Amino acid sequence: MESTATTNPAAPAPPAVAEPAPPPSPASNRKAALLGLLACFAVLGLLIVRGVRSRAVDARALERSTQEAAIASVTVTHPMGGSAGQEVVLPGNTQAFTDTPIYARTSGYLKKWFVDIGGHVRKGELLATIETPELDQQLQQAQADLKSAQANMQLAETTATRWQALLAKHAVSKQETDQAVSDLAAKQAAYAASEANVRRLQQLQSYEQVTAPFDGVITARNTDIGDLITAGSGSASAMAPRELFHMAAIQRLRIFVAVPEVYADRIRDGATVSITRDSDPTQPIEGTIVRNASAIDQTSRTLNIEVDIDNARGQVLPGSYVFVHIKLPADGHSLTIPSNALIFRAQGPQAAVVRDGRVRLTSITIGHDYGGTLEVTSGLAPDDLIILDPSDSLMSGARVQVSESAAKGAGE
Repeated sequence: MESTATTNPAAPAPPAVAEPAPPPSPASNRKAALLGLLACFAVLGLLIVRGVRSRAVDARALERSTQEAAIASVTVTHPMGGSAGQEVVLPGNTQAFTDTPIYARTSGYLKKWFVDIGGHVRKGELLATIETPELDQQLQQAQADLKSAQANMQLAETTATRWQALLAKHAVSKQETDQAVSDLAAKQAAYAASEANVRRLQQLQSYEQVTAPFDGVITARNTDIGDLITAGSGSASAMAPRELFHMAAIQRLRIFVAVPEVYADRIRDGATVSITRDSDPTQPIEGTIVRNASAIDQTSRTLNIEVDIDNARGQVLPGSYVFVHIKLPADGHSLTIPSNALIFRAQGPQAAVVRDGRVRLTSITIGHDYGGTLEVTSGLAPDDLIILDPSDSLMSGARVQVSESAAKGAGE
């Protein structure tokens, strides 16, 4: 058995056995565990830093978006330069261009009248006649006195001429001649006085015929045949003479209008106005402002103006109530803003103006209210950006954002 094993050369050699690795030491194990732990902490730290940074970025973005959302977006506009032309309608009182009572200039009895109320008369036309028997007798007496004064004057003139001729021949004294000349002067004065008295009574006698002083219409007749007529004019006395007729010239009419003080500066003489009546509002009548009082009435705070109209066709009756339409020119020193830009608070009327991205509440003075727009006389500039439809909570200093479309429209 042993030789067989020894003599077999073809048998393979037994494999070599590797030597086992020596077991790791405890120090190596601790080092590997420490490196693994450090790697885990590093990864965890990176994840924490990244998460914190992401949350910070998100917080800042949220804050920024929140702030942007908190800034109100507003619509703005610019004030328009100058106020719009305006038409005001004011009541007016109509009067005849000439309106006067007619009194008698001489006393007597009314003999006859020729024109009643509503009668159209021409200047110089006979209205009535008055009987004045006493005046007629006074005139006859004055004429007789005039003849007597004329005779006395002629005799004194003859005597003075004779005495002057005798004085030239030294036949009479100078004293006697002077007396004759002085008597002539007195007689001439008496004749002149008598002559003036006759003319006065003749003039009074001419007033027995009452005539129209101008073209017009008789609006009242206050006398009748047989009435006792007293010369004179109307007064507050109970014994005052009564007017015979009342007459008005209605071819042209005056209309007196009280214009409020706020419009007084824009009233111009010569301006054309239109007049309407409740009886016929579809037919306006053209008139002209001819004059104004140039002073404000302290009681009514109005300016009194006069408007004249041509009334040749008798469209308007004197004393009627009319409406005067006055077109006021635009005021170039003021601005016009939409009525929805106005703010009413305890401080008075205000407008919200955007300056440097912030709101400024500005007090304004309103001139006129046109309904959809307001005339502003102070507090705004033409280049101001005014917020439309401002909210009640809008405060001065608040940040606002002007919408691009609104800013573009305001720029246009």
